[in-house]
Amino acid sequence: MTLITSFDPWRSGLCTCPPKLTFNPYTGCDHQCIYCYASSYIPSFNDCRPKKDLIVQLKREAAKLNGETISIANSSDPYPRVEASAGLTRRCLEILVESNCKIQIITKSNIVTRDDDLLNKIPSTVALTITTEDDSLAKIIEPWAPTPSQRLRAAQGLIKSGIPVSVRIDPIIPLVNDQPQKLIAELTSIGVKHLTCSTYKAKADNWVRLTQAMPKVVEKLKPLYFQQGEKIGGSALLPKDLRYKLLKDIRDLAGANGMKFGVCREGFAQLNTATCDGSWLMPKGKRSA
Repeated sequence: MTLITSFDPWRSGLCTCPPKLTFNPYTGCDHQCIYCYASSYIPSFNDCRPKKDLIVQLKREAAKLNGETISIANSSDPYPRVEASAGLTRRCLEILVESNCKIQIITKSNIVTRDDDLLNKIPSTVALTITTEDDSLAKIIEPWAPTPSQRLRAAQGLIKSGIPVSVRIDPIIPLVNDQPQKLIAELTSIGVKHLTCSTYKAKADNWVRLTQAMPKVVEKLKPLYFQQGEKIGGSALLPKDLRYKLLKDIRDLAGANGMKFGVCREGFAQLNTATCDGSWLMPKGKRSA
């Protein structure tokens, strides 16, 4: 099995990301976020395990890199709880630092700050998912992920160490986290320059988890998703006009706070004020520690 592959192999018409590669050190994730999409297509998703022959195979593939951007990771968080002791993502970064590539980390874990020394050696960015500033709410929707307050401190620490950070307020769930004014104010205060957003997309398994965790909210969301909404790529989405309004309001708020903005897989590329995934923040050329 190849570890480093082309991003978006399905060639989704909703994806506006620039060309890049992707790599997942782990299969599955132990954060157990109720809205997770990857659990619908990765078997035993909560059973987080490293890729087979991870280090040996990565050394072989990394030797062939030629300046590409590698997004780590898009299906399974590269910093699950087990990474604190296993250190496999760090070992992978040590290999990639010696190769000709650029790195984009996507995570919702503060463990990423441990590796700022490596990320400072090559062109890199970190995209931190922070769905809410409310630690109590996050405990419901992201029960085993680090708290938002921990992630905010991680973002601040990375920025101070010279690593550009974008934040994904992702997914936006109506009646749950669709009023991110306070969060955006906090992000502005620590120097975040880019926001990426998307709305919650209902799949069979994550809808069950959302129903169990927030039954009163789901009662109000059900007609929006399954009577008035759209069906795209096996997911139920909010009505198009409502999705557009939610995302435009956040785009306008980001702009008022001096941030660039991008939407993720929504079909509203006209709302983007910069490369949607925040990769425009990537430093040019080789960095020094």
